[in-house]
Amino acid sequence: MYWRRTLIALATITHKEIQRFLRIWVQTLLPPAITMALYFIIFGNLIGPRIGPMDGYSYIEFIAPGIIMMAVITNSYSNVVSSFFGAKFQRHIEEILVSPTPNAVILLGYVAGGVSRGLLTGFIVTLVSLFFTRLHIHNLPVTISVVFLTSVLFSLGGFINAVFARKFDDISIVPTFILTPLTYLGGVFYSISLLPEFWRWVSMTNPVLYMVNAFRYGILGASDINIWTAYGLILFFIALLGSFSLYLLHRGTGLRT
Repeated sequence: MYWRRTLIALATITHKEIQRFLRIWVQTLLPPAITMALYFIIFGNLIGPRIGPMDGYSYIEFIAPGIIMMAVITNSYSNVVSSFFGAKFQRHIEEILVSPTPNAVILLGYVAGGVSRGLLTGFIVTLVSLFFTRLHIHNLPVTISVVFLTSVLFSLGGFINAVFARKFDDISIVPTFILTPLTYLGGVFYSISLLPEFWRWVSMTNPVLYMVNAFRYGILGASDINIWTAYGLILFFIALLGSFSLYLLHRGTGLRT
């Protein structure tokens, strides 16, 4: 009976989160498709021929996995941070907190919503990319697992941001000043083999680099980093952020007044 109630609670939160972004798909799913199409047009079709091949692939082939991953990261993060902060602002999160719903179920429900939006957006951007280039999946298990784990990781990041946010402006600080620079400097548009040694070493400290390259390996079979290192790093951060999120829920940080 306990497990049945728990599963019902999880399914309810997850269903609410998915319906939330599907109901406003013009704001949540359409803009990433248009934005990423512009990336393909500008960087792939207009600038790409001038740059030439990258790591043995045409430039548009090389950047396609990174652009898809960029959409997954951004949408996984933004879905959870906006939804959970909205629940705090409207104070209906308190109804869940006073219920017998375990904290892990609350967290998992919101993360599931973020992952769903991230994966759906990634799928849409992949379809868009097919209008500009041809993608051949090199390793399907790696492709699916990396994109799934990355969306989990950034959903957890969005949750933590929402917990500490006190006003609407706070939910845009991390994406603007941290997430965007890390993504653009994460090897989406270039190979780190082109960088001088010092900047190559600096780039290796960027965790997004490992996710983008692991996903690129899954699609193209090319990567600047070791795949197992990427998996280890992603799983480490998932464990770290997941534990911290549960701790914040247990303490009621930013939730209980």
